[in-house]
Amino acid sequence: MFSGKSEELIRRLRRAMIARKRVQVFKPALDDRYSSNEIVSHADQRMRSEVVTGADQILERLDWRAQVVGVDEANFLGPRLVAVASQLADAGKQVIIAGLDTDYMGRPFAPIPELLALAESITKTLAICMRCGNPAKHTQRLVESDDLIVVGAAGMYEARCRRCFEPGAPKQEAFDFARAGRQQAAD
Repeated sequence: MFSGKSEELIRRLRRAMIARKRVQVFKPALDDRYSSNEIVSHADQRMRSEVVTGADQILERLDWRAQVVGVDEANFLGPRLVAVASQLADAGKQVIIAGLDTDYMGRPFAPIPELLALAESITKTLAICMRCGNPAKHTQRLVESDDLIVVGAAGMYEARCRRCFEPGAPKQEAFDFARAGRQQAAD
């Protein structure tokens, strides 16, 4: 999160529009953080999109005249997205996909690893670690939950580098907070 994935997707799709290509954009219904019918970057760049509950709906809703197909938050669309993206690419569509490659535990976040293996080109965007300022590849969950998917933004997640990342919700922060509270009470 916070690495500019959606912003880069929007940039590429706008360039395709400038080139007068027909563009169609999809996002999962699950991601309604900023808008129900737009992909939105954390910097508030927006682009109208079709909302789908699963990858197969992309095929159902696709205007087959579209030359470029964009998909945001692909990690929420499940393993069927691999077959859908392959079918679109085999049909001559340019498919541009944005999504997290690892989950809050630092594990590969399906279907992104398989999509990466099939892609013609890959751009990996990195955020800035909120702890030390180094390049960050991890998404640190700040709230307790064992659910794989907890939709949220700032306040629920932050970017972390490999050194500062703690798989799951960080335990150290909770300990430091409790210790600071006891120290204030003693003062």
